[in-house]
Amino acid sequence: MQLVLDRLTKQYGSKIALDRVSTIFHPGIYGLLGANGAGKTTMMRLICDILKPTSGEVILDGKNIRELGENYRSILGYLPQDFGYYPNFTAMNFLSYMATLKGLNTCYAKKKADELLTMAGLQNESKKKIKTFSGGMKQRLGIAQALLNDPQILILDEPTSGLDPKERVRFRNLISSFAEDKIVILSTHIVTDIEYIADEILVLKSGTLLKQGTEDSIISEIAGCVWECHVTKQEAARLENLFTVCNSRNEDGKLILRVVALQKPCDTAVNVPPCLEDLYLYYFHEEEQ
Repeated sequence: MQLVLDRLTKQYGSKIALDRVSTIFHPGIYGLLGANGAGKTTMMRLICDILKPTSGEVILDGKNIRELGENYRSILGYLPQDFGYYPNFTAMNFLSYMATLKGLNTCYAKKKADELLTMAGLQNESKKKIKTFSGGMKQRLGIAQALLNDPQILILDEPTSGLDPKERVRFRNLISSFAEDKIVILSTHIVTDIEYIADEILVLKSGTLLKQGTEDSIISEIAGCVWECHVTKQEAARLENLFTVCNSRNEDGKLILRVVALQKPCDTAVNVPPCLEDLYLYYFHEEEQ
């Protein structure tokens, strides 16, 4: 299976939300990394055939997805950033309703819903109303509905937003167990989720695909550019105005800053190995302020 984005572009008036993005997806887990407004959701909605591209195309195994129509949508699972649900539905009611919308056989749907509720750790909550669920439970239910039709392509938009660390670990394990022989594309601005789960990372900024590759390959760009600096408060203020400061902590009356800089930022600076968060802040420092 091969999913191709060929010069995919989406424009709203004078604003270009996605700008001539080209890439190829094979089975595996792909993380879209970018600040809010980077184009992640637009790209996912184009892949899901919810939006029509201004130009370019999405191609599955040599065929444009708009020509494939329902045959494409039947192998697609999608969890939008804010998925809708009926608060008075129970978890099982909700999955049964979604299965009907997807055109699934009733017997198959019941068996699949039971299986997915167990996989999502909600087997004891199946008869409880969704309005009583925590944010993490709702997200797991959302992932379950996206998996009802056993999709070959799974699209997850900000699936860990609002989840506590324990829920995020549960989510990552859930997706990893599902992902074999399937294309999974998830977007997030939570760097650790990408680090732990993604086989490849795509970095989007202002609608443009900046980087794509494994974690090691993309952070190699800033190898030799990440520094640990032991400084006074006055010196720290100066460095924060000049460079991207990824972290700071106090130790023995001095501040220790983690700084991304192309050249040695101060006399006490010592090179340290880069990580994905360093790269993220290097690209998106202004957006995150």
